[in-house]
Amino acid sequence: MATKSLSIRIDEQMLHKLHVVADYEGRSANSQILILIRDCIEAYEKKNGEIPLK
Repeated sequence: MATKSLSIRIDEQMLHKLHVVADYEGRSANSQILILIRDCIEAYEKKNGEIPLK
């Protein structure tokens, strides 16, 4: 699977809090975001069924 980039806008306070959580979990901010996205997708699919791939 190819790795893609995604740019997001995030306010300074939220970014700081993300870094605090990521540091606490022993992860980079990027890894923490990927885990949050994965968890969100898993919860969605549990409720609504698997999302078909392109």
